[in-house]
Amino acid sequence: MRVLVTGGAGFIGSHVVDTLLDHSYEVVVLDDLSTGRKSNLNPVVPLHVIDIRSESVGAIFEEVRPQAVIHLASQVSVSSSVRDPIRDADINIRGTVKLLELCQVYGVDRLVYSSTGGALYGEPTQLPCPETHQISPLSPYGASKYAAEGHIELFGRLYGQEYAILRYANVYGPRQDPNGEAGVVAIFAKRMINEEKLVIFGDGSQERDFIYVGDIAKATVEALDRGTGFASNLGSGVGTSVQELFNRLRDVTGYLGEPVYLDERAGDVYKIYLDTSRARKKLKWVPEVSLEEGLRLTVASLYGQNAE
Repeated sequence: MRVLVTGGAGFIGSHVVDTLLDHSYEVVVLDDLSTGRKSNLNPVVPLHVIDIRSESVGAIFEEVRPQAVIHLASQVSVSSSVRDPIRDADINIRGTVKLLELCQVYGVDRLVYSSTGGALYGEPTQLPCPETHQISPLSPYGASKYAAEGHIELFGRLYGQEYAILRYANVYGPRQDPNGEAGVVAIFAKRMINEEKLVIFGDGSQERDFIYVGDIAKATVEALDRGTGFASNLGSGVGTSVQELFNRLRDVTGYLGEPVYLDERAGDVYKIYLDTSRARKKLKWVPEVSLEEGLRLTVASLYGQNAE
């Protein structure tokens, strides 16, 4: 199967590409490199440097003729979406609809879409939070990802487009950008390694569902041939407070400092972790990498970057 991966040079996308290659898929990547890096990719993989909203994307579909698309390209920062909701919607909604139209025109058999589990449900009234929970996002980012889900479901009804929607929890691991606004594990770890001050927004009691990127990549590839027409949470199913994350990373890095506590950021959910029973049933998937092991692997990769 020939698979086109949008955002494939990014943190999560490049791990998905590696997993596809391990399973002998033919892979082509589309990425504008705004946050992704060419160095993340296996050099055997063709890379088209282009924005998903560009009119020239159609020519790539004409050339590549993918049988499946894994759509990971998006604006992913909650705080950025609050500052600039128009840009967030343009990338996450218009970009996705454009991709859906191309999938229809070029007869793409299947679309796998990376949505959000952390920002979609708002403040959950049930934990762990299931897919059936009311959708009530607190940020434009959560709203735009849900709007994209709605268009994917619509194209499925109108044109028979097969799809799977994957609602990721807080993904972390090697290749995560420690200099961006999203990705608290990489941000904390890099600052600890460099013996710099770091900030916790709020009092540290906020809880998140942290899931290792290798586990996410495996589930995403499994979704290529595991039924159609469903949305599924992907996470550890366990809540970890930001303070506990800080303490665990301090143990791994030997950091001696204390965090600076600032006011909570607009759009951030206080406490969420996901019910992943549907993923176990639909994708035959369970996460394999513990938080302890995943943090060690992440810190080791950042030490390697510093050595370079």
